[in-house]
Amino acid sequence: MASGRVDGQESWASTANSRATMVANRRRDTGPELRVRRILHSQGLRYRVDFPPAPTPRRRADIVFPRQRVAVYIDGCFWHGCRLHYIAPKANATFWADKVARNQARDTETTEVLRACGWRVLRFWEHEEPHLVAESIFAAVREARVRGS
Repeated sequence: MASGRVDGQESWASTANSRATMVANRRRDTGPELRVRRILHSQGLRYRVDFPPAPTPRRRADIVFPRQRVAVYIDGCFWHGCRLHYIAPKANATFWADKVARNQARDTETTEVLRACGWRVLRFWEHEEPHLVAESIFAAVREARVRGS
């Protein structure tokens, strides 16, 4: 496996170009998240962004409604292994297969932990239509409000 050197240090990326692409990826405020959040906000919903819904280490939801206990994840097709759009890289194939498998296992574990704590967990793919995603979220929050009152 070839590894690029960056600033005199060994890099986990196969090339300097790959590393630059990876570093540029955002943890929050991605395009799909922003599109959904704009719709939710225009409907009068207020929420937390990139927020840990439960005291689990390094587990943050993209959109959280703490009072209603609704956690929303908008998963990237590449990082989370979408069955429709994921294309495995040819370089470092084993690394990427393991990485995506770990991400999927972490997603499953996070969902199970949150549900066990009484949270409603909603997961969407980045390619899903933002208005439909927002409608599902709005319905879940509305339902939680009705149950809670």
